[in-house]
Amino acid sequence: MKVKDVLEPVITLNFVPGVGIFQCVSTGMTITGKSFTGGNMEINVVLNITATNRLLKDEETGTPMFRSEGCEVVLVSVKTNLPNNKAISKFVDSTLHKVLPGLMCPAIDAVLVYVNKKWIKLTDSMPVNQMGSVKYALTAPPATTSSHIQLDFSPVVQLQESQVIQLAADGSVPEFPEGSAKGSQLLLSASFLTAELALLQKSLDVNLKDKRVGKLSQTTRTLAGFIPQVAKMYHKPKPLLIKVKINNPPKVTMKAGKSLMHLHGSLEMFAARRHGKHPKSLFLLETHLGLEIHYSVRENRLQMATSLDSLLSLSRESSSVGNFNEAELTGFITDCLQKAYIPVVNDVLRVGLPLPDLLAINYNLAELDIVEDALVLGLKVE
Repeated sequence: MKVKDVLEPVITLNFVPGVGIFQCVSTGMTITGKSFTGGNMEINVVLNITATNRLLKDEETGTPMFRSEGCEVVLVSVKTNLPNNKAISKFVDSTLHKVLPGLMCPAIDAVLVYVNKKWIKLTDSMPVNQMGSVKYALTAPPATTSSHIQLDFSPVVQLQESQVIQLAADGSVPEFPEGSAKGSQLLLSASFLTAELALLQKSLDVNLKDKRVGKLSQTTRTLAGFIPQVAKMYHKPKPLLIKVKINNPPKVTMKAGKSLMHLHGSLEMFAARRHGKHPKSLFLLETHLGLEIHYSVRENRLQMATSLDSLLSLSRESSSVGNFNEAELTGFITDCLQKAYIPVVNDVLRVGLPLPDLLAINYNLAELDIVEDALVLGLKVE
């Protein structure tokens, strides 16, 4: 016997709540060979292959997996050049029911083997610069509803020294926006992005040495315009150095359409000295910066770029130039940060944050939407 002229299969999938996916493959073929009556036999068969693909969690790898159950072959039509009588028709029908499941059902299993391999990298650790890694682990077995499959992740964010960064439990659990699902979606919570940015905290500590900030020269002469005591200490202008240190991990907040990165830290101003002496500290300010985050996707990594939204607080902690009203420095400090510090932050963020390797999805096509406490990626199929 020989099988030829196999028709291109038409595959229909339906969600089965609490189980997985019901699959129907409609196809046809021609079976040829020698008949038991001695002549050439030709049987044209149109059939449906049905199976329930149960979606489970592989306990060994921790990844999702499909397992086929209850595969059946349903004959839609059978045409043959054999003599048309009940005995032969019954024999052909009986033979096809015995032979075809063993011939066709392994094809279903072969497809599932291919699909299951697409999950295999899902739980691999992915580096974030040289600071640490992120691993997407399933919280529970996949859940199937009448309209979609839901995968709940419990991401593991880990520093290089194996310290796990815990995700903040802020009480409310972010939800997908109602009525927005036109395809697959990925939701990244603000607490998860906060944990990831903790890996980059040390890289946000910098020394700024630019000679000009906007239209102002960054020297003690400029500073004296805001703090008169500086003019008495430095008759000749000295270059200024600003040291920014982030004391707490960056925190991400999200409201509909807008996301901020909150940086709590200190800003220390120094005056340069000659002959290799250490710069002299003029004052130390505690700061709270609000940076607006602009999201995009490149090379399947979530990219962030920031702009200074506001200097939320500025308070003096110490001073070697006497008392002064730090509020009068707000404009100057804001210009310093906008011109010299924000580019440093954006350079650090260029590393990108890894997205889950989920069925080889191309995230570069995603549409991004900022909702309450989460970023939603609408995924497109190429």
